[in-house]
Amino acid sequence: MNGQQRSAIRPGLVVDIVIKQHQRTGQLTRGVVKDLLTNSPTHPHGIKVRLQDGQVGRVKHIVTEGSS
Repeated sequence: MNGQQRSAIRPGLVVDIVIKQHQRTGQLTRGVVKDLLTNSPTHPHGIKVRLQDGQVGRVKHIVTEGSS
């Protein structure tokens, strides 16, 4: 699942994000959502979140069971 719909993302989900420093390369960082930072219901580049480890980035994929 992609991360463009705010309604699909909630605290506690495991997601892959792109942090600001890695936007050019597209390097993904995996973590658990702590806070949602985007207020609009959708965003074309992904909903901005803060992970439990403090990193902030835009959600590219929501990790589901069975995906690696």
